[in-house]
Amino acid sequence: MRPLTVSLVQGDTRWHDPAGNRDYYGTLVRSLAGRGSDLIVLPETFLSGFTNETLGNAETMDGEGIAWLRALASEARAVITGSLVVRADDRCVNRLVWMRPDGSFELYDKRHLFRMADEHTRYAGGEHRLIVELNGWRVCPLVCYDLRFPVWIRNRRNERTVGGMDYDLLLFVANWPAPRRQAWRTLLRARAIENLSYCVGVNRVGSDGNGHPYAGDSAVLDCLGESLVELGPVAQVATVTLDPQVLRAHRERFPAWMDADAFTLG
Repeated sequence: MRPLTVSLVQGDTRWHDPAGNRDYYGTLVRSLAGRGSDLIVLPETFLSGFTNETLGNAETMDGEGIAWLRALASEARAVITGSLVVRADDRCVNRLVWMRPDGSFELYDKRHLFRMADEHTRYAGGEHRLIVELNGWRVCPLVCYDLRFPVWIRNRRNERTVGGMDYDLLLFVANWPAPRRQAWRTLLRARAIENLSYCVGVNRVGSDGNGHPYAGDSAVLDCLGESLVELGPVAQVATVTLDPQVLRAHRERFPAWMDADAFTLG
């Protein structure tokens, strides 16, 4: 593991406007030139906003959205991740794409669907957790409502990895509304602390087409839950470099994983 430079792109997503969002987020990503980003994180559903009008706003894996993301990652020479509404066969999924600068990618379909907005009636849920490697780091990227489910997120001892755990960096992309911002801020810290991991959360700002306001509160937290970066309620970008030595030292000094309960997911 070597230091990992992560950039947060906290934007005001345009409602149901893929072309406008490609221009908007492309400009924000290009503003990061020269910062040496290894990983650039966009919000959840950054091409459409969090919509229940799935068919009309769905991308396809061979469509403009993915092609744009591939070209942008190549231009930025960094991994870019965020989620999109994607039509896959006869269903729609809230799909996180982990796009590498060489054009290869990994996918994670949001597992936990927000039933209070009927997401579960319009989207299909994912079945598999994704862990990807970058600069020797193992990264677990998840989407919004997943943050509330610690069993799915749980980091476990894995002696086959360099960091000794399933993952070293936990990452959430979100459209988390302002009225529940205290839960977002609290749970990000809890997930970092309990999983002995760095934690990144990137949320949007502004208001969507349903009138829901978003307060941002994007953050980077260390394994003690201490803030390294914390953004306010306006569109902005920020970059931070994560130190693997801090993580290793904490895991050796405070090996709480040794007392964790064993379990398997059904």
